[in-house]
Amino acid sequence: MSPTRFASEHKWIYWGAIVILVGLAITGVIRYAYVTTNAKTQSKANQLQEELVKAGYPSPDTDTVERLLGTDGGQVCEEPGNALKTALWKIQQSNGAAGPGQRPVISDTRAVEAERIVLQVYCPDELDDFDEALDDLKTDDTVRR
Repeated sequence: MSPTRFASEHKWIYWGAIVILVGLAITGVIRYAYVTTNAKTQSKANQLQEELVKAGYPSPDTDTVERLLGTDGGQVCEEPGNALKTALWKIQQSNGAAGPGQRPVISDTRAVEAERIVLQVYCPDELDDFDEALDDLKTDDTVRR
């Protein structure tokens, strides 16, 4: 049997090997991207936990932080100082009543600090907008510890 005849009769072996190699390469690239993203997400979550504990807050669950904030801070970092988010945040800082009984309250300083810590870790470039949006917000130590 000549070598050319063998090669022509068994082309499917070469094509099969090429398909398998390409498949493995694609799988490797996808897994690499997933692992690096996962490592970055975990690193950010751990950094946030450390900063919150240093500031005197309880440590949040790492898995929850990873799912909620990912690598880029998710919704928290998308224009934190825009008018709608500021308005919604201020409504949430009210007395909890509905309709005509709803009144603004003086927010606890630590509530603002917690969001500021999240912004420092995940999107420090948005801190100025956040601070600017909350300049007129009156805060004080209103929650007993």
